[in-house]
Amino acid sequence: MKRQELRRGRHTGWFGRLRRGRHTHWFIVVAFAVGMAWVEAASVYYLRAMVDRIEPYQANPLPIRGILGQVELVREAATLVMLLTIGMLAGRTWHKRLGYTAIAFGVWDILYYVFLWMICDWPTSLFDWDILFLLPLPWWGPVLAPVSIALLLIVWGIFATQFVDQSPATSLTRALWWASGLGIALALSVFMADSLRTVHQGLDVTRQVLPEAFNWSMFAVALTLMAAPVAQIGWQLGSDQGQTGVKRGSDPDLL
Repeated sequence: MKRQELRRGRHTGWFGRLRRGRHTHWFIVVAFAVGMAWVEAASVYYLRAMVDRIEPYQANPLPIRGILGQVELVREAATLVMLLTIGMLAGRTWHKRLGYTAIAFGVWDILYYVFLWMICDWPTSLFDWDILFLLPLPWWGPVLAPVSIALLLIVWGIFATQFVDQSPATSLTRALWWASGLGIALALSVFMADSLRTVHQGLDVTRQVLPEAFNWSMFAVALTLMAAPVAQIGWQLGSDQGQTGVKRGSDPDLL
């Protein structure tokens, strides 16, 4: 009898909850992100074809003048609003809303590059330079960098949406999340390093700058810090399902 209960507990543990969740909000969020990734890739392709910049790493990488430039900035902001909105609709608590937003962001970001490659054969490798974002300053980085962060977001999003952690926050937990925040700040400084060095010369100069080297060592530190709380959650779930504080049973977000 105890063996049967143990087997049943294993099947209703974290893997079982993930299986049930895949048929509800998780699939809806992923489907939205897939569609959004194609729309984003097509829009960027149209824009780059208009300004003859399919390969962004070349002289005058942002030849956008007039109303088109302002439209592009608003479009990027609207992208974030859309991702946050699907997270708000999918989750019933702020923890799960942020988790679903993270999943949508990660899937969208990765498939954006996949679809862009399907459309125009770019990027040719994960080390191709790309203009990642324009707000508040241009972000530059090899494709591998944002893809790495996107994968981390997906993993954390799955943990945040598929499990209900009832254990109280500890000093270690808080420290790890502070470390993650520091990692985010470091990653942003790496992406905008060249823009920050030239911003005092004006935005026109900043938009013309082409980065010469990516600080992989600093980015590795940033990614490690960002992954710290995710690694702790994964370790807790894998070490002892019965004592991690994961609530089994009914979950309104999985019904």
